[in-house]
Amino acid sequence: MDIRPYQDNDRAGLITLWTEIFPASSPHNDPVTSLDKKLRTDPDLLLVSVINDKVVGSVMGGYDGHRGWVYSLAVTPALRRQGIASALMYAVEEKLRERGCLKVNLQVLASNTEVIALYKEVGFDVEDRISMGKKLYE
Repeated sequence: MDIRPYQDNDRAGLITLWTEIFPASSPHNDPVTSLDKKLRTDPDLLLVSVINDKVVGSVMGGYDGHRGWVYSLAVTPALRRQGIASALMYAVEEKLRERGCLKVNLQVLASNTEVIALYKEVGFDVEDRISMGKKLYE
């Protein structure tokens, strides 16, 4: 397994992975839209995990100079529980740390207990916060 920054030849595989893992519940979660927007902003914080030239995992990081964020951590279901997600998380954390990031946040649906357990395994804690959002589209 190789973890590296996204490359143009990863596009089809990454879109396939995200389509499988993340439900297309709203326009901001559309895999093509998400990928195109990320490539315009900090593309080096989009990492993929590749086995035999096939994208099997991904993670996106973001940093605004104050806090880091982690998005779109995904692993092909058949390859889960093999350390790929943890390796991706540690890799994006290192990229954020190199930028001077001191704290990383992420959001998880409260009902997604399996993912919450994964994040706890890699050192995240549930914080007493209210997550708020505002859609800038109709």
